[in-house]
Amino acid sequence: MVCIRCEMIVKEQIKKITSNNTIVKLGEVEVVDTLTNAQLNEFKTGLLKFGLVVLDDKKNLIIDKIKKVIIEMVHYEDEPLKINFSTYLSKKLDHEYTFLANLFSEVEGINVEHYLIKHKVERVKELLVYHKLTLTEISYKMNYSSVAHLCNQFKKITGKTPADFKRSRYDNCVQTG
Repeated sequence: MVCIRCEMIVKEQIKKITSNNTIVKLGEVEVVDTLTNAQLNEFKTGLLKFGLVVLDDKKNLIIDKIKKVIIEMVHYEDEPLKINFSTYLSKKLDHEYTFLANLFSEVEGINVEHYLIKHKVERVKELLVYHKLTLTEISYKMNYSSVAHLCNQFKKITGKTPADFKRSRYDNCVQTG
């Protein structure tokens, strides 16, 4: 559960099986009372209809938390990090960064830095298309050291410069509009 829509689905499904107090946060569900096996199975089935699954394997729980931290940081934080990402992730999850990075690579088949970069580039695309920010403002907001660094990562991931991407989006809108 790594988006707000997923959180809403989980809240809806948990209400169907129990009226007990539950705490639903992005990536986590805390049920005050123990669920019966029938309730848990009903919950899992309800989530499956929306393509969501309950993670109860420790490795997958940690991976899910890593993804949640990255998505929250990239898509929902307004201020850039004041510390480097590895320190931030270690503090958020209370584990050594090397452990987290190795586990992420082992399970996901991609390193955590590349996953972060992919999300940052997706966010840059959104900012280019839907916001009237300059590349300088976007590079600051997304915690890049420079506009050139942003442009290099963007081109490496998308095959286009930010300007080419924005122009191609504009050209597609003009042609279909």
